[in-house]
Amino acid sequence: MIKPIASNKRNGERFSKTFCEFFAGIGLVRAGLEPSGWRCVYANDVDPKKKELYENRFGIDDRFHLGDVWNTSEVLDRIVERPFLATASFPCVDLSPAGYRRGFEGEHSSTFFGFVEILARLGERGPKLILLENVTGFLTSKDGADFKAAIRSLSELGYAIDAFTLDAKYFVPQSRPRVFVVGAARDLEVPGAIRANATDWFGDGFDRAIERADAAIRPRRIVPLLRSIDPPPELIAFDIPIPNAKIAPLVELIDLDLDQKWWDEAQVQKHYLMMNDKHRAIVDRMIAAGESFVGTIFRRKRGGSTRAEVRFDGLAGCLRTPRGGSARQIVVAIDRGVLRMRWMSPREYARLQGAGDYPLVENEVQNLFGFGDAVCTPVIRYIDRYILTPVFDRHSNPIEPRLAAADSNRRMKDPVISA
Repeated sequence: MIKPIASNKRNGERFSKTFCEFFAGIGLVRAGLEPSGWRCVYANDVDPKKKELYENRFGIDDRFHLGDVWNTSEVLDRIVERPFLATASFPCVDLSPAGYRRGFEGEHSSTFFGFVEILARLGERGPKLILLENVTGFLTSKDGADFKAAIRSLSELGYAIDAFTLDAKYFVPQSRPRVFVVGAARDLEVPGAIRANATDWFGDGFDRAIERADAAIRPRRIVPLLRSIDPPPELIAFDIPIPNAKIAPLVELIDLDLDQKWWDEAQVQKHYLMMNDKHRAIVDRMIAAGESFVGTIFRRKRGGSTRAEVRFDGLAGCLRTPRGGSARQIVVAIDRGVLRMRWMSPREYARLQGAGDYPLVENEVQNLFGFGDAVCTPVIRYIDRYILTPVFDRHSNPIEPRLAAADSNRRMKDPVISA
């Protein structure tokens, strides 16, 4: 069994608001955390092209480690300042339905356990908070066995666990559901959260916290999955309201000027004919009525044929890396009876990830890979607002236990507020 992190009873130890960003990619987790004062003390990734984008955004310094998390000693030598938080957006390729579905047996997603080994070897220098991010396939990979193995490993390190989902569509016009796991060291005070442990699975407070949560935040399959883990982990439920922010419409994030790389008539016609009858009929009606429309298309295999599937719901599909012809998203626009199509641009990818001002590099495919593999920045800001910063602030400025309990009860009774 992995040695648990040492309990810290605040015996004179002071933390800075620091974090390590594992599997950093192009740094959109960092972009989401820095506005509230978090400071990155270590970042790593194995992809030199993502490193180039990362340093183009944040500058060149020795905090970015181009290396594998399995090179444990090398990683540990670079973490010279104890972080309060460690984030890990570990590879999804073996967990995603769009990938190989090898789960933790695959060479990519199994690097999660390299991250766990780093946490174990840090020992008393380990972070108080953990934030994992991955695709929703993480919950179902190997019928839930991979998710349970991940939670078990964090529990053995001494963390109480919460797990929930958030979709980028609540912040930007992109459908991008993701699973997040928070691990909180057992000695932390967690404002607005309810704990449950192995001897109190069905405590009233914990069950109320779960039941009052919107299913969009806590899908009903998550808690049974957590409760099926043996030995049972300590669970915690943070009070996370359903986002209610006003988002920009998709049309405002798409460039419609004629300077874009619009396809010629033959390429447009080819994809028009690839639509199924229902989608093509809707497009025909809008053209005949002289309506304006902006949407997106994915090419998918259906029944042995390639189909151009149009989204009419005002959302872009989930951005992916441009592997193969089906992965890159297509912009479709109708303007005064004219049907136009083209590949979505890197700048539009950046906007749909909530990072519209991110500095791009010259290589278009490099940009697309970076953003297709990234997190949505405003989602990270939201989690920071309701979990990460409140926990750090409480740890840095502890209050009396009775006041903490009163604060928790107040938050449980308050109506859900908007973002």
